[in-house]
Amino acid sequence: MTEALPDVADAELTDAQQLLVDLVAIPSPSGEEEAAAQRLVDFFEAHDREVWIDEVGNVHAPADDSVLLTSHIDTVPGDIPVEIREVERGKELWGRGSVDATGPLAAMAVAAVETGVSFLGVVGEEVDSRGSRHVIESDRPEPGALINGEPSGWTGITLGYRGLLAGTYVATSESGHTSRPENNAIQDAMDWWARVEEEFDPDEYLPVFERVTCKPTSFEGGPSADGLSVEATMEVQFRVPPEYTVGDVREMADGQLDTGTVHWYDRVPPVMESPRTPVARAFRAAIREAGGDPRLLRKTGTADMNVFASVWDCPMITYGPGDSDLDHAPNEHLALDEYDRSIEVLIDACQRLQPPQ
Repeated sequence: MTEALPDVADAELTDAQQLLVDLVAIPSPSGEEEAAAQRLVDFFEAHDREVWIDEVGNVHAPADDSVLLTSHIDTVPGDIPVEIREVERGKELWGRGSVDATGPLAAMAVAAVETGVSFLGVVGEEVDSRGSRHVIESDRPEPGALINGEPSGWTGITLGYRGLLAGTYVATSESGHTSRPENNAIQDAMDWWARVEEEFDPDEYLPVFERVTCKPTSFEGGPSADGLSVEATMEVQFRVPPEYTVGDVREMADGQLDTGTVHWYDRVPPVMESPRTPVARAFRAAIREAGGDPRLLRKTGTADMNVFASVWDCPMITYGPGDSDLDHAPNEHLALDEYDRSIEVLIDACQRLQPPQ
């Protein structure tokens, strides 16, 4: 295991804070989560908990499955020096993943040990959610309730995420002199995308969460290697609000095709949970008990909660310390006081959801 930086390790930290610092100090970009996963294993074994790593790298610590606490181990790339800074409001931990989502991950591990509920650390969330997909495709039973770990702020309860549709558009045309009036493949791609954007052009007053957001993410175009044709390839993504299904959006995008084809390779349905589920009620009560004013949130992106909700019918929310505006940012940092408060809330909420002893 990679150890925390000496100046950080020497700070006066609680055991829960030290786990967070250690995990942030271990680089864990997607595909390189092994060392961080082992630190989690060490933590659970030190507390006499059953724990194991599955074939894709997920960390399982099964126990009382009335509640499953889960977050992702991987982070996006980026080297932010790990340090604790003293500020007017207290101490802040700087480092990649402190917010997204190592802070929520560490808080959930601590709460799982304190309450005896199940824990799951998954890999690959930042790229393809292969960890959570592997879990739902395995024979793991559905838990009684699921709490997914992402930054919401310690008073925030995330109930909804938009879904995702991703595909690759490909078009080919015969090569010819640029003076010819006929479209080439590059123009075909541009025209298709213009029609798509017009199809999904939203009312400017419509909240972003309720819109279909269309976004090209890469484009390649030009003569083929043999010079006999013009080729165009465009990677595209759509964020899908709960008003639509992923199938609805695909059908609408396909309906704008005149030439070319689209290979749709990633589909994640949107999710919107009721604020009246036992999980949402437990978190509102726990946040108030800790002195906070609960906030109900909807996120415009997509998370592992979408993957779990596509198969499991148990009540679920997303929760975790940190300001989501700092996700993937060069100044990513987490206030240790907020981290501690989130653990307090998680423990209280889990105890409210556990069956009476």
